[in-house]
Amino acid sequence: MDEIMYDVENDFLWLKDAGVAIPVYNISEPKLPLVISENRNLFKLFFSDVGLLTSRYSNQVKMSILNKDKAINNGALFENMVAQELLAKGHKEYYFNSKKQGELDFVIELDGKVVPLEIKSGKDYKRHSALNNVLECEEYQISEGYIFSEGNVETVGRKVYMPIYMIMFLEEKKMENTIYKLDLSGLANRI
Repeated sequence: MDEIMYDVENDFLWLKDAGVAIPVYNISEPKLPLVISENRNLFKLFFSDVGLLTSRYSNQVKMSILNKDKAINNGALFENMVAQELLAKGHKEYYFNSKKQGELDFVIELDGKVVPLEIKSGKDYKRHSALNNVLECEEYQISEGYIFSEGNVETVGRKVYMPIYMIMFLEEKKMENTIYKLDLSGLANRI
């Protein structure tokens, strides 16, 4: 059994290292630093390119996507595109899933804060009980959550709604004019 788990683990790592797949690991709680609560046994696996994902769809579904057919659920495409973009911007991406609070599509650290991201493809993009539950939990100290959808820019309380294409603007602020001081005075006594 251990040999099978080792083989499967290596297969997933090979897909990641080959640039074919993007693993997004589960966290047990959305608190800083996120890496502390990372669970390497639970993860979502995304294609490294939306084109790879859509190549797996039938021709009818591909045509429906191209024709912007409203009956098609674009959720998988949207989430895959967000996973790609977050990785391209250098974010370490996670997801959160709790029986009590629900599932957040993505959770990242942004400018020293935990930021939950919900990705919505349908008209009911303002329904997101997991995000509401996490924002209400004072223990997490999350100041705001972002919802990316086909809707417009809007802020409602601590929820910020943005069009899906705006994920490209989600990046860390650059630290400019940072001066590091190195104290080597302790070395003088050793020489």
